[in-house]
Amino acid sequence: MKTSCNILVVDDDAFMRDACHQTLNRHGHSVTLAKSGGEGLELLKRWSFDLILLDLKMPDRDGLTVLPKIKERDPEAIVVIITGYGTIKTAVQAIKLGALDFIAKPFTPDELLILVRRALKNRQLTIENLYLKQSLKQDTPSTDIISCSDTMAKVKDMIAMVGPTDSTVLIQGESGTGKGLVARKIHEKSQRREHPFISVDCGSLVKTLFESELFGHVKGAFTGADTTQHGKFEMAHGGTLFFDEISNINLEIQAKLLKAVEEKCISKVGDHKVIKVDVRIISATNRNLQKTAAEGLFREDLFFRLNVVSIHLPPLRERKEDIPLLTNHFLDRFSRKQGKPIDGISSNAMKALTEYSWPGNVRELENTMERLVVFARGNAITTQDLVYSNTVLSNVLAREPIRLEEMERLHIMKVLRRTDGNKSRAAQLLGIDRKTLRTKIKKYQISEAVA
Repeated sequence: MKTSCNILVVDDDAFMRDACHQTLNRHGHSVTLAKSGGEGLELLKRWSFDLILLDLKMPDRDGLTVLPKIKERDPEAIVVIITGYGTIKTAVQAIKLGALDFIAKPFTPDELLILVRRALKNRQLTIENLYLKQSLKQDTPSTDIISCSDTMAKVKDMIAMVGPTDSTVLIQGESGTGKGLVARKIHEKSQRREHPFISVDCGSLVKTLFESELFGHVKGAFTGADTTQHGKFEMAHGGTLFFDEISNINLEIQAKLLKAVEEKCISKVGDHKVIKVDVRIISATNRNLQKTAAEGLFREDLFFRLNVVSIHLPPLRERKEDIPLLTNHFLDRFSRKQGKPIDGISSNAMKALTEYSWPGNVRELENTMERLVVFARGNAITTQDLVYSNTVLSNVLAREPIRLEEMERLHIMKVLRRTDGNKSRAAQLLGIDRKTLRTKIKKYQISEAVA
């Protein structure tokens, strides 16, 4: 997918302005023209541009006078100098003042496009570096949807249909059902897949800094704003912006978000310049957003903007046939991660996992499987491992008969944990001598980590 960029051409030569406009516009760019340095600076007060083509020789003020003012307003502005024959040395001086490159007149349309692509790539790399830094701070989850149920088959069909479009999507479902996973899958299926997928956790961001996180801020906008920063919208330019648990956004930010979605432009905090952004919006919530809007807790007009395509994810308890698949998937992943050769799960343990209601859905199952792998003592997960790992599944297993020796082993481990592995104290609480306790620890193969 080609991303349209906003380009400002500042040149007193009408023929040059028109030629640049035709060439760039024909290749999908939005072009604004200024016939003088002063007009260009006025436009920069109101708008932000991805690239500025600046002529060196103009009657009111030359490029070397305008360039420092541009850089003063926006240190990250990408400026390419247009220079005539005999002023190459001056163009080199402009580069020292902060211009990225220069192009000498006369130039062909192809030469202009090559230079523009190189300049825009430079800007995009700056934005993508921020995206990569953010991505490195968090593990990128697998985008495989593990399922064999009919309900999830319908979800996969919807992803396949909506993915290639540019429609706004609202994903609804309980916490832990995999809303973020579905959002990433939609992005992967889209024409924007080569561009960033930026996630916004609306539940964890500090409200006072939320606007800055979304739209960015300029230096001095507030206490602690020591530098100009890009926001999530700019980082996601050309790609997808995913709002996780969007119902947590307050009404004031909702109004600003609605404006950004409708007008496809933003302004940094502390600045009035308009920045055009091209992003696809995907949102997720664990609430009934229509009901929340009816109660006045969420803007109804924003809800309608977000709810163009709606996808509902069923809770895990309504698709129990997926539990064995998910269990084995997580078992394989965590056994590799922990370096433990666990290659299966007993039928009774699987029965317990399937019968449990999983209020935390897939996320709870994932966390439970990681814990089971950590505490597993053999090559397969058993009901004893479920009890030993102290998972909520103990309540399910309480209905199953347990051998007397197993009850003794579990009780000894419980006492050892209570005494932090102090065998003398544990033996005293158990009413046996230390030698007997050591014999039982050996007999039951109780881990030294506990004993």
